[in-house]
This record gives sequence, structure tokens and C-alpha cells, in this order.
Amino acid sequence: MTLQDRHILLGITGGIAAYKAPLLIRRLLECGAKVRVVRTATAEQFVTDTTLSVLSQHPVSADLFAPTDEFPVLHVGLAEWADLFLVAPATAHTLGKMAHGLADDLLTCVYLATQAPTMVAPAMEEHMLQHPQVVANCQRLRQQGVGWIEPATGPLASGASGKGRMADIEQIIADVESNLASQADSNSTQDLQGRRLLVTAGPTLEDLDPVRFIGNRSTGKMGYAIAEQARRRGASVHLVSGPTQLPVPDGVEFVRVRSALDMLQACESAFEGVDAAIMAAAVADFRPATSSQAKMKRDAGIKPIELVENPDIAATLGARKGKRVLIAFAMETGQGVDEARGKLKKKSADLVVLNNLQQEGAGFAVDTNIVSFVDSKREQTLPLLEKHEVADHILDEVADLLQRVL
Repeated sequence: MTLQDRHILLGITGGIAAYKAPLLIRRLLECGAKVRVVRTATAEQFVTDTTLSVLSQHPVSADLFAPTDEFPVLHVGLAEWADLFLVAPATAHTLGKMAHGLADDLLTCVYLATQAPTMVAPAMEEHMLQHPQVVANCQRLRQQGVGWIEPATGPLASGASGKGRMADIEQIIADVESNLASQADSNSTQDLQGRRLLVTAGPTLEDLDPVRFIGNRSTGKMGYAIAEQARRRGASVHLVSGPTQLPVPDGVEFVRVRSALDMLQACESAFEGVDAAIMAAAVADFRPATSSQAKMKRDAGIKPIELVENPDIAATLGARKGKRVLIAFAMETGQGVDEARGKLKKKSADLVVLNNLQQEGAGFAVDTNIVSFVDSKREQTLPLLEKHEVADHILDEVADLLQRVL
């Protein structure tokens, strides 16, 4: 999510770990990033320009004095294009030049010209990494704000084993995402600063026995995206989540629940202290009237399962919302606007976010969504967007409503 459409300028230097650059490019592209490559002269000894250009879908830049139609002043153009400059692998030689502001090739000129955050993934033999001059250069770079991706420990090119391997690709990706997320935090609007939001996410599971349950296909991605974006916009977030496989967003208060009754209890407990509630969870409408304490056996025969209705959590909160903002969700398999307006009234909601499960790119288990905002006066349909973008549109509505009702 964090790398979607972000411009990553990958600097490749002349170390053996350069052979991993094609894998790193491929992984960045899989994460949605756009990638260009700038390399030093010696990097070509380890990986070819043909491989790098085919994978990155852009020509490789290596010659400081080879301007293009797109970038007449090459090092300035590349520096301005980048959202993040990642040097991986970074040799001791290049780290030294960067630390002292020496710019005698395209890569180091780009480093001095860019205003984008820069990260380095060092790769060298352990004794080189531990040399006092290299240690001093690395310390100097970190003091200057360059992001440091810690080298890994393991087999080295010399045959020895120790610290100095370039970090694993997944670690590099995670560190790049974290860096860009931090940049987004510092640059993002803080229109929810001082506000406290309750967000629900994921499915609820209603147990039949210790093995089986009634549930749904919700992954929680939409609710988690809302919680994460709300935190970035300055809100204090209380996230109540059914069972998911997602990591807990940084900086939120988190409560894990299983059933609809569990979620109701957690929401009622948190509701008094919030300014707004965004009910993105896919709560089961029904639960078994009874749940067996032991696994139901096949040889016991088929027995009907009696269901009872679960409480409507959004409606329960809506009945006592006062000046709080309440955002409800509706998942339909048709147009659903009339149903959404009915839920708007029934739940005393300020807005219903309507999902159509049959639209391609919308619904469960995908990173995109198509939603419509339905209130008493309008119906507004958004285009296909990443879920974090949908989350920001929802939070725009929340911020506007908070200005009007509080």
C-alpha cells in the first residue's frame, strides 16, 4: 500500500550483491512502485543494463553526460523524479563519497541534488564494515538523515561468515515502506488532530462448536486502512477488530474480538469517549441459538441449526449518538441505494458507505474498492481506488461532519 505509485530511484553500486538488484526491482514493482535505475560504472561488472532496463521498464542511467529528452539535465531530472533514493547495494567506496559530498559520477550527483529521502543498504566484507573510517562515514550519513538498512549476517562473498551481507529484499522493502510512511505522517494533513475515532473492522465469527463457525469473507482491509489513515491525520484511534491476518496498525488502541456480541460490548465500552464511529466491520446478522462445547460428530446425524438475530451494533450506537458522527457500511449485491437510505434512517447514521460486491475490484480480499456515499441528500459514487485512498475520502467526510456537528 505504501509503495503504490511511488517513484523509487534505485542506485546500484559495484559490489557482488548487485546480482540481487533484479529481484529487488521485481519486488518493488509488485508492491506498486515505479522504478528507475542509476548505477555506477563498476556495477555493470555484476549485472547487465539489459536485465535492469527490461525489469524496470526504463533505460538504465549511468553516464552523467548523457542527457535524455525527458531529463535534459540528467542528475537534476532524476533527483526531482524520485520520491525516495535507495542505494542498494551500497559499497564502502560510494558510502565514503556520499558522506563527504564528493560527486564525480551520476549516482553521487543525484544524491547531492535530490530533496527526496535517501536510504542505503550497505554490503561488504565484515572487516570492511568494521573499519573505523567506514564506521565514521556511516555514522556521518546517519547524522545527515540518510536512512540505514542494517546489513545481515551470514555467508559472505569471500567464503567467510559474518555481518556485511546486503539485507534481505523483504527487509529492504519493509524499511522503505516505513520511511515513506514516516514521510507521509510528517507531510499529511492533521485535520483530525485531537479527535478520537472508533473504527470497527474484519468479520465476526459465530461458533457452532469448537471447530466450526458461521462467518463471512471479510479480511478487514478496509477498516484497517481507515484506522491507519485516521492515525496519520492526527486522530486517536480505537480499533475493534474481528479475526484477521493483518498486522495491527502502529499507534492505535486495539481490541481483538470474535463474535458480534463481543464486538458490541467492546464498541459500547469505547463509544462514550469518541467523537466519531466508523462501522466498517462485516458483522454476522445471525448466530446459532446454542453452541456445542464438543465437536459435533458426523455419526450423530444431521440436525437443524436454530439461528437467532444478532444485535445491530451501528443501530445500537446510533440510538445514543448525541453529537457524535456515525458512519455505517452496507454491502449489497445489487445497486443498493434504497437499502442504504433505509439503513441511514434505521441506524441514525450520518452517512452510509455502500459497497457492491459484484463490481470488479470491490469487496473482500482485494486492495481496491468501489464505494458510494449515501446520505439524506445525495448519492456520490467514487471510482475504483486503493482502499487507503477510499479511507481518506471517508475521513474527509468525517472531518467535514465533525466541523458541522461539534
